[in-house]
Formats: sequence, structure tokens, C-alpha cells
Amino acid sequence: MNYIFANWKMYLNFDETMILTNRLLDESFSENVSIGLFPNTLAVSEVEKALRDTSFSLGAQTVNWIPKGAYTGETSALFFKNINCDYALVGHSERRYIFGETNDDIRKKLEACLDIGLAPVLCIGETKEDHSEGKVKYRLKKQLMKAMDGLDIGDNDFFIAYEPVWAVGTGVPCMPVDVDDVHGWVAQEIKQYTDKKIPILYGGSVNVDNVVSYVSLDTVSGVLVGGATTKMRTFLPLIRAVESI
Repeated sequence: MNYIFANWKMYLNFDETMILTNRLLDESFSENVSIGLFPNTLAVSEVEKALRDTSFSLGAQTVNWIPKGAYTGETSALFFKNINCDYALVGHSERRYIFGETNDDIRKKLEACLDIGLAPVLCIGETKEDHSEGKVKYRLKKQLMKAMDGLDIGDNDFFIAYEPVWAVGTGVPCMPVDVDDVHGWVAQEIKQYTDKKIPILYGGSVNVDNVVSYVSLDTVSGVLVGGATTKMRTFLPLIRAVESI
């Protein structure tokens, strides 16, 4: 099984989101791929209605760890679970480096998701500076430790997405050999935190031309993709490419 998680970020407005969702629903897909859609919060409820009784999964792009309260502009993990979301992105690089989310914030979000049965997708990745200074595994080790040390995953599904910050939205993807190395290292690193088999996805300038080079690796369980999933003309060929493996 290969996972294709489509993070639509803030690329699509409500109408564009629904048009793309319905066009996807007109297609048939192989059972060897699991497709998850992560629309803008404004559209999540309507997308959920459209996806009922289909093989698609639904996710939140970010969550707040407080269930309810006076937190203007926020949407809790509980609220997303209440409308049948399956997944939630936690610690995406844009949340960390644009909006200033800390490792402590990310830990609280993970705990909130797990408490209510919303499967978190923990995003980790090094910056360009980390990469150039040879601190890739140092940065990832720190992020994993802060997120997972003592974390009770229980019977919940849990995902990790390796997204090197310098590759996200830049058109400069990580080389498959380097992805293979990092994913293999992450798989060994997380054994100190859990006995569960954790799917590890790759994200960062993934497109139809390179997706097969990632998902054919034994260490890669799928991809988390942004811009290439926001248009049918690029998303559908990407899915077909993964199906062909």
C-alpha cells in the first residue's frame, strides 16, 4: 500500500476545492493506493460529505490541542474528528517556520489527536542551513525526541512525513538515495519510542516525474504532496504513476 496525501494548503478556495474533489470522485483508483485529501478548513465539512462511502480519506492541515474555548480563529482536533476526519498534519514546516510552532506545541497537538483517535501525520525536516552544515540527522533526532519520547500511541494509526524544508515548494527535490538513507535512519530511530510499524512518507517538490523514484523505495510508504495535487492535470497522472508500481 502506498499513501498519497494531498495537502492543498491555501491554494484552492471553496469552489475550486469542491470542483477538484468531484472530478477525483469521477475516477476509479487501484486498491494499492490510499488517497487522503487535506483541504482548507473552510471546505473540510463539504469535502467530508462528498467523500462519504468512498475509498478516499480526509485530513486536517493543522489542529489546536484545546478541545473547546475562547481561542479565536482556531479549530480543535476534536472538531475535525467530529466531522469524520481521519488524519491531521502536525508540525508541517510551514507551521513551524512561518507561524512559529514550537516542539512543545507539536507535542500537545500529537497528544490531542491521539486522545480522540485522529491519526497524526508528524512532519519533520531540516532547514537549508542544517543541510549545508551536515546537521540533518541532528535536527531530525531532536524533532523526533521532542515529539515522541513517552508518547502513548496506543492502537492509533500514526504517520511520519519527512519533508526537508529546503525542498518544500522550491522545485528542488531531495535525491532518492538521500531519501532512502534518511527514511532508513528514521525507521531505526523511532524504535526507541514505539514497537509499532510507522509508515514514513516523503514530501518536498514531489511531482509526476519523480514520484515513482520515491515510492519504489522500500523505506518509503508514500508521499505528502502540495502544489502538484491542486490541479487535475498534474494530480491524476501522479496517482496513475504510483498505481503502476
